[in-house]
Amino acid sequence: MADAEILLRVEGLSVLFPGESGPLHAIDDISFEVRRGETLGIVGESGSGKSMTALSLMQLLPATGRMISGSIRFMPEAGKSVDLARLDEREMRPYRGRELGMIFQEPMSSLNPVFRCGPQVDEVTRIHLGYSREKARAHTLELLRKVQLPDPERMYRAFPHQLSGGQKQRVMIAMAMAAGPKILIADEPTTALDVTVQKAILDLMAGLRKETGAAVIFITHDLGVVAEIADRVLVMYRGKIVEEGSVKEIFSNPRHPYTQGLLACRPPLDKRLRRLPTVEDFLKRDKEEPGIENVKTVLSRVEVSREESRKRREELMKKEPLLRVEGLKTWFPRKKNMLGRTLSWVKAVDDVSLELFPGETLGLVGESGSGKTTLGRSILRLQTHTAGTVHYGDKNIFELSEEEMRKMRTRMQIIFQDPYSSLNPRMSIGQAISEPMAVHHIVNDKRKRKERCIELLERVGMKAEHYHRYPHEFSGGQRQRVCIARALSVNPEFIVCDESVSALDVSVQARVLNLLLELREEFGLSYIFISHDLSVVRFMSDRIAVMKNGKIVECGAADEIYEHPEHAYTQELIAAIPKIEL
Repeated sequence: MADAEILLRVEGLSVLFPGESGPLHAIDDISFEVRRGETLGIVGESGSGKSMTALSLMQLLPATGRMISGSIRFMPEAGKSVDLARLDEREMRPYRGRELGMIFQEPMSSLNPVFRCGPQVDEVTRIHLGYSREKARAHTLELLRKVQLPDPERMYRAFPHQLSGGQKQRVMIAMAMAAGPKILIADEPTTALDVTVQKAILDLMAGLRKETGAAVIFITHDLGVVAEIADRVLVMYRGKIVEEGSVKEIFSNPRHPYTQGLLACRPPLDKRLRRLPTVEDFLKRDKEEPGIENVKTVLSRVEVSREESRKRREELMKKEPLLRVEGLKTWFPRKKNMLGRTLSWVKAVDDVSLELFPGETLGLVGESGSGKTTLGRSILRLQTHTAGTVHYGDKNIFELSEEEMRKMRTRMQIIFQDPYSSLNPRMSIGQAISEPMAVHHIVNDKRKRKERCIELLERVGMKAEHYHRYPHEFSGGQRQRVCIARALSVNPEFIVCDESVSALDVSVQARVLNLLLELREEFGLSYIFISHDLSVVRFMSDRIAVMKNGKIVECGAADEIYEHPEHAYTQELIAAIPKIEL
């Protein structure tokens, strides 16, 4: 390859962090190149070294991290080259923002909450390009239009908390592009965004790359996203690059078992599976019988036939409904007059009716703001409703007293989206799981409660020695398993899973989804499974209800909804799902 095509060359890069059991190689002797005008995808799970690679390029490593070897050679034009790894903080400053722009994973923590969005973008051009206040403002407004934000003037004046997640991410893209960098580094820019917002962000970045000619380094754990945007792919595992190639090569013929596992653990769009393969399945298989199966073969072994799905659904619907929701409304005041009278309402849930059968999983899908979470919370009486009824068995839960409702809580549980914020950081996980049993007098003996707690921990894939540890000592996937164990501790019949896997790596997500299905069969559970990801909902659900603006616009068998969507909104959601062609 001619050097003229290469914009960035990384050679032998290693980054070390101190650890209790010895030094940790966050990045272990990696080498790669970025060509002018291309999009390079870097894929891997949390802890694989993706983000550390990006931070190394920007020389923004945490204070405890240390680059122990390697070079990062930036070649902005023919005959000019600089090793970014050898620059000190003062020398590096002109390159950040001007030559290398970065979109961070979490825009809320990357934008300053006390400053308006527009001036934060202005700062980049004023520092790096020397623009006047008026010229910087005009340039920022043009950028906000380019990233397709509605009403750029209002967005310019808005504070970060006044914008949605997708809007904040667009402001971050505008900021990263403000000084016209030659390389744009995007670190998980679409994680936990709705699929439609994700598609808009991906299309936007592809358009900006084409318009400006910038190279893009796109970091993600989702191979489906990489398939949509990248030209070449690096797959990282435990700090090393285990596979590299064009998108077509990686997706049609993945050679490393880790890559095969990442491809297989995403719910497929063209078939229904009994369980999702996991990365561990492929790594274990490769160790025992190397190279005997490809991804398609593994998926075919766990495929569920259309007839099997139909028979299961028919058997479920022969029973009396466990849950009946009729005309449920949950409205919030939007605007009040001086006398406190409500002038307009936010109709979060607007006249919703549905049924859930014993042992069934009903998927609830829609974008952020569609009313999914409010519906789930209203059903459990965690949110005050405006009108309608919810019958659980023969009881209208809205007519129950506080004491009667407290007893009902043992039958109805919820698993929240963010396991960290739903666990008390001052309580060990043993205490967190045991507390509901004590409160509801399910197991009154302290020793037996501990035995039951350890039994539940082991059932969800944790260990007995985890009993005394605290939430901060676990990964996101492990914390979610703790929340599942806590929900099971009161022997419920019905669980609302509220975006319970949306922020997890695809491989961790696969393990949690498999666990939920196993528990459904083992304990006879019924789920309302809430998600913005239709491929995940289809894998989990017997039936799917699609929500938009507080209403259910379509409801039916999961396979039928996916293959023959009738409503335009459902068609839009399906079209936005990243496609992987194996």
